[in-house]
Amino acid sequence: MFSGIVEEAATVAQARMMPDGNLSLRVKCSFANELKIDQSVAHNGVCLTVVDIDSEGIYTVTAIQETLQRSNLGSLTAGSRVNLERSMMMNGRLDGHIVQGHVDTTAVCTRIDECDGGSRYFKFEYDVDPALIAKGYMTVEKGSVTVNGVSLTVCDSEPASFRVAIIPYTFEHTNFRDITVGTRVNIEFDIIGKYLARLAQLTGK
Repeated sequence: MFSGIVEEAATVAQARMMPDGNLSLRVKCSFANELKIDQSVAHNGVCLTVVDIDSEGIYTVTAIQETLQRSNLGSLTAGSRVNLERSMMMNGRLDGHIVQGHVDTTAVCTRIDECDGGSRYFKFEYDVDPALIAKGYMTVEKGSVTVNGVSLTVCDSEPASFRVAIIPYTFEHTNFRDITVGTRVNIEFDIIGKYLARLAQLTGK
């Protein structure tokens, strides 16, 4: 479980496609020596398991084919910045929202508007699937959404798009600084909305 509060925009040291179709990622970050084998770390919002740690501050994770189909991890290359968050500790404040690390789909940035004070509005559009909407795969005004692992508040929610406001701190400390029009990002919709949609399906209300 995660909160959507990114700890570090780390650097991919190596991205290697394996013969079985899975992707091996070696990631260099400041807290690599604090990690343990089998620990969960969110990468652009995708929960992956640490399988190796070396002495150079680099750890290794593997993304399977289904993950590559649902996310943007397959586009990562050596030098790419990736948002990292270790799993949430249950004895502290929940500063973001409940994030599972299970990416639902990807969206494309279609517009960026700069505002006074250095903030920016990012607009994202995604393919609409009525069956998934019925399961709660949607945004609501002032609700929560996770973009590349970052917990954000939705504004201008539409059936196939939404906007989020990015303050200068978030822009500088995540890979939002790498996002341009046309960039594909990972989206995780709010788990609470999914449960409510499922409850409505089962009860007919």
